[in-house]
Amino acid sequence: MPLVALSCPGFGQDGDEWRQAISVGAYYAEGDYGEPLDTRINYYPVSYELDKGKWGFQLTVPYLEVSGPGNVLINIGGVTQSLASDEVTRSGGLGDTVASLIYRFDPWSAKAPFVDLRLDVKLPTADEVKALGTGEPDYSLQLDFSQAVGDTALFATTGYNWRGKTTLYAGLQNAFFGQIGFSKPIAEGMQAGAFYDYREAASDFAHESHELVPYISWQLDDNWSFTGLSIFGFTPASADFSLMGQLRYSW
Repeated sequence: MPLVALSCPGFGQDGDEWRQAISVGAYYAEGDYGEPLDTRINYYPVSYELDKGKWGFQLTVPYLEVSGPGNVLINIGGVTQSLASDEVTRSGGLGDTVASLIYRFDPWSAKAPFVDLRLDVKLPTADEVKALGTGEPDYSLQLDFSQAVGDTALFATTGYNWRGKTTLYAGLQNAFFGQIGFSKPIAEGMQAGAFYDYREAASDFAHESHELVPYISWQLDDNWSFTGLSIFGFTPASADFSLMGQLRYSW
């Protein structure tokens, strides 16, 4: 059940001035993830962004609540615990912190797409004993592409995730992921779009995920924006029902 980015890469990043943003989000998911018992997840990320010219930095610190048998991890999906459980437990606390570094390449021609290189480092701040994380760091490297075609923005991502191995969860493995989608203005200050998200199985005992994510974004004024999305999964790796919203303030 991977989470997904709420903004398109590449656009609107010209200039050498410092730019900052703070965002707060709320994510809810519920489903059985191919197991006999349901898991419910509440995820509340707070992010800080800092941009200057070609470089960007983002730090996300979440609060996480999970109710279930302990075999579903945020940003990973269904896993197999070394000590199996058929009881529903409820846990809450700090989730894994994610630090991101972004570099934006100059387009090689006037009609070429924007290309961003992004490195994400997952810091294991979640309590693995409470089944809120693996207790090990993860790393991912990805390329983001975006291209304007008229008033429509096309975007795509390809990347790879290296997961830290742990004795608490059997069979965790590295995996490829990718996205492709579009966004389009539908009213003044409002855009709508959708993207398809594919991820290889996170472990030997899990399923790969295929998800369709429609979203809508409002630019409320010069500083405030809101984005809401829903996620429709097509394999047991996804929730039966999930929604996410994000409020962002930039200056």
